Amino acid sequence: MPRRKKKNNQDDGGGGSPAWMTTFGDLMTLLLVFFVLLYSFSVLDVQKFRGFMSALQNQLGVMEGGRTISESSVLDEGMQGQNFNPSQTNLNEVYKNMQGYIDENDLESEVNVEMTERGLVIRMTGEILYNIGEAIIKTRGRKVLDEIGKNIGGINNNVKVEGHTDDLPINNNKYPSNWELSTARAVRVIKYFIENRNISPARLSAAGYSKYRPIKKNSTPENRAVNRRVEIVIMNTKLNPETGSE
Repeated sequence: MPRRKKKNNQDDGGGGSPAWMTTFGDLMTLLLVFFVLLYSFSVLDVQKFRGFMSALQNQLGVMEGGRTISESSVLDEGMQGQNFNPSQTNLNEVYKNMQGYIDENDLESEVNVEMTERGLVIRMTGEILYNIGEAIIKTRGRKVLDEIGKNIGGINNNVKVEGHTDDLPINNNKYPSNWELSTARAVRVIKYFIENRNISPARLSAAGYSKYRPIKKNSTPENRAVNRRVEIVIMNTKLNPETGSE
């Protein structure tokens, strides 16, 4: 009589859970993660997200001239990020326009533009603006100021005009020293913007630095001509329409 085979009582898991439970557990974990993500999206700061998208579209030129997905107030409040400054976009546009104007009119030796931390500096030598020892704007200088005024008229960045002289002394009834002369030259530009380009006076300020901030050493007539200058600084700030300040 043949012997019966003994049942193999050994198992592969030592009495553990079935294999399908592992797959089921993984599925439940994935579902939990999925719902956590849904919840996180539901509490997203919508305003910041929209502001960020608007800034990105503005920088990339997307939908130019069209309607953005957020109001302009969101842009002005800097919702796009901690370091975003909407006035920088204005400066970049003015820089491009002014550089094109300078190149087209061969003014490289008399007018130049430079982007700095405080804003866009448009530097005009005294040769194009004034005669030596005077603060009456020349006709050629008026044309350049008109171009600058056209560019700054469409934005609301604050503008500071700074007058500089060389080290040659001046002493007459009109200008007792270079302090008065440098300040008068800056003020003349301010008045020109107000009277001829209708720029808001609240955006403008003037300063005179006499001979004390030269670009080059006052050792040659050429260097002195460079130091006799007016700098128009389009500030990296914007006028607050409610308070009239930065």
